[in-house]
Amino acid sequence: MQDYQNQKSTVSEILDAHQTMPGNLLPILHGIQDTLGYIPPAAVEDIAKALYLSQAEVHGVISFYHYFRETPPGKHTIRICRAESCQSMNGKGLENHAKQQLGIDFHETTADGRFSLEPVYCLGNCACSPAITIDNEVFGRVTPRKFDQLLAACQGAE
Repeated sequence: MQDYQNQKSTVSEILDAHQTMPGNLLPILHGIQDTLGYIPPAAVEDIAKALYLSQAEVHGVISFYHYFRETPPGKHTIRICRAESCQSMNGKGLENHAKQQLGIDFHETTADGRFSLEPVYCLGNCACSPAITIDNEVFGRVTPRKFDQLLAACQGAE
């Protein structure tokens, strides 16, 4: 809760900026996540009050969209494409390998806070399936071996 006290003014500014906008819940959630890196669970009550919604309605939207997270992200975010093209090129095998190497599942962060793993449903890199991003850099034709090399390079760059 102490952390949220430091973030509350940011949340309030975003709420104020979007308060009168029609369909404002998603822009507010995006604004908070883009600024803080996640949506603090304590912010749900403030969002609900400001928009005259129940906390369950706000939480329902947060949990429905895979993009939103309620925990701070790791230093690096790895997104693995789960669209049809990537799946047809052994994307599921890559997913399983990444989860095993990192010791986490989707929507989780490694214990050391270095990596978060997220699913994404198209990177627009279908000709080079399977594709991933590390932070915001796209990589194509990613095999388990290439994943390990990218992970090692990322760790070495820290």
